[in-house]
Amino acid sequence: MEKKRLVIKVGTSTLLRQGGGVNLREMDALARVLSDLKNMGHQVILVSSGAIGVGAGKLGLKERPAQLRFKQAAAAAGQCELMHLYDKFFGEYGQAVAQILLTDEDVDHPVRAEHLSGTFEALLELGCIPVVNENDSVSAAEIETGQKKVLGDNDTLSAIVAGLCGADLLVLLSDIDGLYDADPRKNPGAKLIHRVEAITPEIEALAGGGGTKWGTGGMYTKLTAAKRAMAHGIEMVIANSDKLDALYDIVEGKDVGTRFGGK
Repeated sequence: MEKKRLVIKVGTSTLLRQGGGVNLREMDALARVLSDLKNMGHQVILVSSGAIGVGAGKLGLKERPAQLRFKQAAAAAGQCELMHLYDKFFGEYGQAVAQILLTDEDVDHPVRAEHLSGTFEALLELGCIPVVNENDSVSAAEIETGQKKVLGDNDTLSAIVAGLCGADLLVLLSDIDGLYDADPRKNPGAKLIHRVEAITPEIEALAGGGGTKWGTGGMYTKLTAAKRAMAHGIEMVIANSDKLDALYDIVEGKDVGTRFGGK
């Protein structure tokens, strides 16, 4: 079996239920499968969204906050809760986790990026699973004012992390099965595209809007992430988080979701 370095990104829609409560069953399943993949000899890095959504629930807010300062406050409370839950669930399967929160400057500055790569290498060497998120409490101001936009969404962040770590495979887990040749919400005959070798204008045209009321992502950000990953020679897969056991097949290279280029 070829041992791989995996970056798995999970979206807010996976971690939260429709009403805003944490989806404990999904978090437990995610921890079980990722721990098992690590036990199989793979190295695993988890990029996790959800801090604002989880924090909003913890602070008693009925929906994602609109004001920046409340988003940042929710992110601060939510990140604490997220890591508590990840530590609990991964701990049940004998795995240690570590938190890494990133801002634009961390990935954009050569010296910081080098230190960051070293941190990832050390954690993986020590058998730890890094859990990565954007530091929304600090960096969201830049993102929302548009003054600088290196990160801005965790699809892009996960591709940057995959590049920094020299990953073999990036998997974006979402509430969709992959890239379709038409909008499946409007066209019941839409077909899932299993393989994409290049991001052409035709492929880009297939990216519609997206995101739940708690999340920010859509197909456009996933294609942007695919471009970044492919530029580093990294394969990327978009798959549905409803089928977490399919991660085993994805790692083996089977046709699950949509797989983008690579080595």
